Amino acid sequence: MTADTVRAHPAGEPPEAGAVAHGAGTPIALVGMLLFIASEVMFFGGLFAAYFNARASTSGVWGPPEGAHELDLPLAAVLTAVLIASSFTMQFGVWAIRRGDTGKLRMWTAITLVLGVLFLIGQLYDYSQLGFGIRDGVFGTVFYTLTGFHGARVFGGAVGLTIVLARTLRGQFSARNHVAVEAVSMYWHFVDVVWIGVFSTIYLLK
Repeated sequence: MTADTVRAHPAGEPPEAGAVAHGAGTPIALVGMLLFIASEVMFFGGLFAAYFNARASTSGVWGPPEGAHELDLPLAAVLTAVLIASSFTMQFGVWAIRRGDTGKLRMWTAITLVLGVLFLIGQLYDYSQLGFGIRDGVFGTVFYTLTGFHGARVFGGAVGLTIVLARTLRGQFSARNHVAVEAVSMYWHFVDVVWIGVFSTIYLLK
């Protein structure tokens, strides 16, 4: 740790892992998150490619197997709105802690977490109403694989938000010391963007 880094933190406030003084470069934690997101982009790129390949290779009508319910577009649209709203609330929290407002960070992080949990509950409800499973045809396989892996990422993001909220309650973040908030925010925005792609591909492209 350099002398400049030490002076960047008030007395009694230990620097967060990866935190650096203003203008000293990108914290290692954020670089690591960017690399992780890059790997996730490639992972979901493969899943989307598999989906479109399966669709192009399937003759006849593409969609749920015969006898199953049609996909619930209104519910999916509501869940999309919920997740997009959570991206805004997460960013509001980031802006708040950049100003040193830990109270607003706590509030916006809690709201983001609630919205994320609501999305997961809505997705589980949707699964329970569809009437087909992952083994029911090619569409069932690619549908549950793509939406299921995304749901797992939302769950992981919710765990990250819970950790951020817990650390906020313990007063561990400040205007100079909030790398974890920035990292979790980046991941949450990524998860939201992926869902927009999933929603557009599965529910809008017939």
